[in-house]
Amino acid sequence: MRFTVTGEWDHNRLLQVVVVLYCFFVILLWVTNCLLYFDAMDLTTASVVDHYLGDEAEFRAPKTWRGMVELAHFHLFAMGMLMMVLTHLALFVPLPARWKAGLIVIPFFSALASEGGGWLVRYGGAGFAWTKIAGFLLLQTSLAALVAIALWSVFAGRQAENYVGEDGGDAFDDEDWA
Repeated sequence: MRFTVTGEWDHNRLLQVVVVLYCFFVILLWVTNCLLYFDAMDLTTASVVDHYLGDEAEFRAPKTWRGMVELAHFHLFAMGMLMMVLTHLALFVPLPARWKAGLIVIPFFSALASEGGGWLVRYGGAGFAWTKIAGFLLLQTSLAALVAIALWSVFAGRQAENYVGEDGGDAFDDEDWA
């Protein structure tokens, strides 16, 4: 963490490799997330309702309480870890604070909306199907944005611009850092 906080990220090639490889795995997660979503439903509320409430014409039963709890148990942990790592990377990119705030809040909110949308449809009613669709789209968009920004930060080599020393000046202007 010290390398990202102090701006030494620009000079630590192994940390940059770790970030790039992590982003590669997140890209694969992004693709498989799309594949799984579109295998089960599409971007219409009717398909979301059929997925969670079942479809008698196709002999599909509604999602069970146990099945949804098991899926949520894994997803909540995994998404929490994913969001923690990706949003931490967003903290250290050279962007204005309000952009960083959005890059932190929106992904967490969208992950909760995506996960909670299914629960709302199953136990709150078909009118909540839009929540699942909006959550999925916002989650996928925010994940793509976080990965793109992390990769941009690594390849642009401008990480040191983000660090300001205690005196308010650039920490790398201080000769003691040499």
